[in-house]
Amino acid sequence: MNAGTMLPGSPEPTHFWNGFGGLRIAGDSWGNPDGPLVILQHGGGQTRHAWKGTGELLAAAGYFVIAFDARGHGDSDWASDGIYGQDAMVQDLKSVVSAVGSRRPVLVGASMGGGTSLIAIGDGHIDATALVLVDAAPRIEQEGVSDIDAFMNQKPEGFASLEEVAEAIGKYQPHRKQRRNLDGLAKNVRLAADGKYRWHWDPKFRAARSFPENRQEWLETCARKLTLPTLLIRGGLSDLLSEDGVQDFLKLCPHSEYVNVADAAHMVAGDRNDMFGDAVIEFLSRVVPPGTL
Repeated sequence: MNAGTMLPGSPEPTHFWNGFGGLRIAGDSWGNPDGPLVILQHGGGQTRHAWKGTGELLAAAGYFVIAFDARGHGDSDWASDGIYGQDAMVQDLKSVVSAVGSRRPVLVGASMGGGTSLIAIGDGHIDATALVLVDAAPRIEQEGVSDIDAFMNQKPEGFASLEEVAEAIGKYQPHRKQRRNLDGLAKNVRLAADGKYRWHWDPKFRAARSFPENRQEWLETCARKLTLPTLLIRGGLSDLLSEDGVQDFLKLCPHSEYVNVADAAHMVAGDRNDMFGDAVIEFLSRVVPPGTL
């Protein structure tokens, strides 16, 4: 099951892998497969397309980069059993790593993808070479969570036009310039049989993604276990990860590095891909330089 028909101009995935429980996971790749492997995981309500600019930058710097749609998002299958918890997403990640040769990857995770990456490493599921957390840490702010929930839960009946979709995105991201060309929205929505445009994710994802009561404690435990090179990147305008949340993480993981991208909000890579890409490449060039696997 999915949200409807893909719109013309929506890019087809270049790869499909079998995830946890046999779900089909869709992804793209950039760069030379002989370069160090970097896996990019998006946030809730996003798709692999959020990483296109980052993937191209990292590929040009000598890395082999994979971005995939989380289960229930984009072109990946919806979970018929409604299972969208962090454990299932960790298992999907393990499946993708195995499918590309079980090489030790760099994990780059934004928001939800950051939580998946942190748990995958901290609980010993993935032997990674480095970790980059993007606006993700054990302590997050309820205001930011509420804003994301409000954005994702609007218009369950669907949007009448792409203009309505653009207006909804603009209200959530007022710091960005308003879109004039709506063609780029094709990859964000699907056209349903009733003629309405709906987001590319499974509605069950929102209900299933209610966090367990011990989630912060779980993530803090994983953060304390980190020994690999770690970089935390925060959007300076983010209402989800505060500076206090950053400092808490730096105490849990004292060897980690920190970069604040001043003009970016929660969607750091999308807001300032230039500064974000520079920060990631500078970090990786020191800890996992091209020429290593």
